Amino acid sequence: MKDLLPTLYYVHDPMCSWCWGFRPVWDQLQDVLTGKVNVQYVLGGLAPDTDQLMPDDMRVNIRSNWQRIQQEIPGTEFNYDFWTDCQPRRSTYPACRAIIACRMQQPLLETRMLLAIQQAYYLNAKNPSDNNILVKIADGIGLDIDVFSEDLTGDKCNKIFEKELLLTKKLAVNSFPGLVLLNKSVLVNIHIDYTSQSYILKQIYKNIGSSF
Repeated sequence: MKDLLPTLYYVHDPMCSWCWGFRPVWDQLQDVLTGKVNVQYVLGGLAPDTDQLMPDDMRVNIRSNWQRIQQEIPGTEFNYDFWTDCQPRRSTYPACRAIIACRMQQPLLETRMLLAIQQAYYLNAKNPSDNNILVKIADGIGLDIDVFSEDLTGDKCNKIFEKELLLTKKLAVNSFPGLVLLNKSVLVNIHIDYTSQSYILKQIYKNIGSSF
């Protein structure tokens, strides 16, 4: 029966600040949609691997984006100590691969790993662009860190990630978070409201033929 349900793709990046702001509404949506759609997480990948430190103008832009999110999504928390305590790099692919490495070892801990990365980054001013930080996060949620470390930098993990990047392109998602509904072989882009689930639910229910 589960296989017959529509699929709701959630395209995201663990280091996407708008995904962090969207998290409360997204959690509410998943609770309401249980049994109505299958939710599938897809890693979109914001920024490729790099060892280069983030330029000053980029740091200013991202800090400003955090402030904008706090204005538009009341209650969103950011720890701005990140910008003085860490050496930021514009590289989110390691965090994406960490989600996959977790999934490879303990699929049921994937969403917990995602939350742990977000909390480390946004609340505790840790840098998820660094593999050593990701290993500590994995240890914190109970993963085997030897297996995790090997998977994190392994070919299998990277190939899975590459497939998800291709799926993101197929879904025509260009910014994160993204929601795409697959129902009866038809893909429908679902527009996001960051402060309320109602607008999103109405779009989904309209397309699956269910009442609000």
